Amino acid sequence: MTRWLSRYPSYLLSAVIAVLALAPIAVLYYLAKGAEVYFSEETWRILKNTLLLTATTVVGSIVIGVPLAFLTAYCKLPLQRLWVIALATPLAMPSYLGAFTFYAAFGKGGELEKLIGLTLPRMEGLAGATVVMTLYSYPFVFLTTRAALRGLDGNIVNAARTLGLSLPGSLWRVVLPRVRNGIAAGSLLVALYTLSDFGTPAIMQLDTFTRAIFVEYNAFGLDRAALFSLQLIFLVVVVLVAEFCFRSVRENSGHCLSLQPSRAGVAFSLIPVAGIVALAIGLPLLIFGIWLKREGAGDFDQIIAWNSLKVSLIAAGVAVIVALPVAYAATIGKVGRFLERIVYLGYGVPGIVMGTALVYLGLRAEAEIYKASEENPEVTQFLEKWGLEEPFLYQTLALLVIAYVLRFLPLAVGTIRATLEKIDGNMVHAARTLGAGRSEVFLRVTMPLAMRGIVAGAALVFLETMRELPATLLLRPNEYETLTTEIWLVYEAGYFGRAAIPGLLLVLFSAIGLAIMLAGERRAEKLLLHQEES
Repeated sequence: MTRWLSRYPSYLLSAVIAVLALAPIAVLYYLAKGAEVYFSEETWRILKNTLLLTATTVVGSIVIGVPLAFLTAYCKLPLQRLWVIALATPLAMPSYLGAFTFYAAFGKGGELEKLIGLTLPRMEGLAGATVVMTLYSYPFVFLTTRAALRGLDGNIVNAARTLGLSLPGSLWRVVLPRVRNGIAAGSLLVALYTLSDFGTPAIMQLDTFTRAIFVEYNAFGLDRAALFSLQLIFLVVVVLVAEFCFRSVRENSGHCLSLQPSRAGVAFSLIPVAGIVALAIGLPLLIFGIWLKREGAGDFDQIIAWNSLKVSLIAAGVAVIVALPVAYAATIGKVGRFLERIVYLGYGVPGIVMGTALVYLGLRAEAEIYKASEENPEVTQFLEKWGLEEPFLYQTLALLVIAYVLRFLPLAVGTIRATLEKIDGNMVHAARTLGAGRSEVFLRVTMPLAMRGIVAGAALVFLETMRELPATLLLRPNEYETLTTEIWLVYEAGYFGRAAIPGLLLVLFSAIGLAIMLAGERRAEKLLLHQEES
């Protein structure tokens, strides 16, 4: 056993991290035992709303994302790269930001009525939440389906056409069934995103599990909040199992199909594309621009932007450090891959659930330590020596960073593992034959080659941390506001115009994080291509 651990120290580190990832779920189970009613009429109503919102959003994302993937993967369009980036850009904008502007723009007295004089239906309830969630989550389906289409051998379409099928018939009956893995992968991400989103249902006034958890937490009903959280996690597990069962056999890659539509066909195709981009990106930017022109920068405190940047950078740095042993372990054996799967549970736990669990954990840990200090002078001396005054964990930056890392660690693990798997093993073996130890090879050979994946993983964690709202609301230190909490406070106070600066800054920072992530992935692809050619 000792030899095994000394040979694979990353297994030991991964096991510790996996246990920490499971800790919030164990805490929620302990808390939920205090709930008096496990399933009530209210629970049925919340469950119905949550399932309906998830189902309609997934269907809407497939309806939008799959045709767009076909269009941009197979058809030669003018400025094709620009359209692909524009269609993926809604990923850089949190859905609650879109919900905020849609809520303010539509309806009687809305910003669009003031601008064009036409009263449009109000965006709220299930319909409003579905529209907003679909507009900001369809890129998951679009990107995964497009990647599957680009990797599919286009000769199967030519073969189907020689057997008498039309082009639309070939795409429907031959191509579509072969890319269902890509569609299922994107739909999984859409479903998980919808289940975990708090801001959009709250702004659209739709009672889902995330909104109910937040209400119960604010009403000091920790046991019911924990019970709702466990029920939400059960839905997440059901979605993960369903996606696994839907997978098909992987298709062989080949020459990508290329179609040249007529000018009229191109124009007809780009009209809905432009409409989607205008709604998802143009409308929020227009509303923020109107508010900025009307109210100016106001008394926006720049420290709020710095707080968001600081905590996101810290979380990204800590996440990649913690992710390295997990990703490395996943590449060297089955035990590592099993531990990696456990860590992935953290991403399935919604932010508001993670926040609820860590609030209890922080309060309980402090209470136990101070109880011990009353009975043991050495504990008191230790606390005084390190300047630990109550509270030293609850509502501190450290606990907030822990929540971010546990929640978004899988993103860094996945990105780094993908890069580690592409490294030429002969380079590592050459270093070992020259006398370098395992740790030296890892630091001097593996780490530099994996640096692009590390940067991309850090950018991804930075991007998600910057956008995270519910965990930040529950765990942030007193008077420590970030861009997301500032937008939420402005929404609750009804001073919508003051959201212009934090909203635009949030979009800007998110876009930078997305650009760095995409650049890292593109460079990794070029590196892989270079290795294959050499």
